[in-house]
Amino acid sequence: MTIFNLPATVCLTADPDFTDLALNELRAAAPPARTTGTLAPGVLLIDGVDFFSLAATWHVTPPIFVRHICPVMAAARLYGGEDDVEIMADLLRGQLLEYVEPSLPFSVQTRIFEDGLLKPFDVNRALSSLVEKATAAPLDVRAPQQILSVVIGNVAEMGGAAALMGVSPTLYNLSDWAGGMRRFAREKEQISRAEFKLLEALEVFGIELPPRGVALDLGASPGGWTRVLRGREQYVTAIDPGELDPRLMGDPAVRHLRMTAEAYLAGEPERFDLIVNDMRMDARDSARLMVDYAPLLYADGQAIMTLKLPARGRRAIIERAFEILRQAYEIQGARQLFHNRSEITVYLTRGAIGRESS
Repeated sequence: MTIFNLPATVCLTADPDFTDLALNELRAAAPPARTTGTLAPGVLLIDGVDFFSLAATWHVTPPIFVRHICPVMAAARLYGGEDDVEIMADLLRGQLLEYVEPSLPFSVQTRIFEDGLLKPFDVNRALSSLVEKATAAPLDVRAPQQILSVVIGNVAEMGGAAALMGVSPTLYNLSDWAGGMRRFAREKEQISRAEFKLLEALEVFGIELPPRGVALDLGASPGGWTRVLRGREQYVTAIDPGELDPRLMGDPAVRHLRMTAEAYLAGEPERFDLIVNDMRMDARDSARLMVDYAPLLYADGQAIMTLKLPARGRRAIIERAFEILRQAYEIQGARQLFHNRSEITVYLTRGAIGRESS
């Protein structure tokens, strides 16, 4: 096995259409950082920054557009043959096992960006077996506390296909999922793919909903987010001039008001534990609407919204939308989730000003 100088210290993943904003976040957190290669659209090799220092910074203040990072602590050339798994096993034995904490559950996450080279399952199985036998650390693919990351792709500095590997605490990777690709099983009762956005937001932001809480879904049609909230035992008022999926209409805990969000606000609105908004409108206008709705939240209320972003001027639009939201809310989190497209998801709670005005 040929050992190479590391071509990078970090593998960074972002939505390919938002890579520029992700790199801006990287440079703000670590000015010396530089891109040394691209393994696939949105999958970048980064040098000039220590992974663990960067991860510690982002653990406190997560970026919006960087979806996932993992360390590059060892690298080896691969040749497309049966020996490739053993090459990675030798690399693991010689350079990485010492970083595995025996008392913590682990997982192996493999991503392959080079055609014809192995399968992630085969790599995961071989390397996880090695880690278990060598360290006695328990394998737990559902809730690992440490991850052995394996990224395989064409690395110019190494002359072709290579394996880049590293070990890190799960919480340092920005996502529990390889590359931040959180996938949910499609359910028979699913109404729309938009449901995945809300499911991911609840998970990523660690949002706990009150038992049998009351929720308001703005722009609810066709009802995907309403269905998710009903699955969490929320009583939902769905606001939309359009129709809801017929499967929701027989649910006594769903009240559908066929009107605009502005019309509902002008009437005699009620109070809610949660307001959600996935409406297709300018991000700044959507933020203003949410500020208008803030008095409808209880003092400990929460809100989840998406901010739709155009192709240009996105950073300025986000900053202005945040300025507007801060008039009534505290921004607890903002991320471009795996299931977001040209948008980000924002998690809000009542701010001091918003509480005083209610």
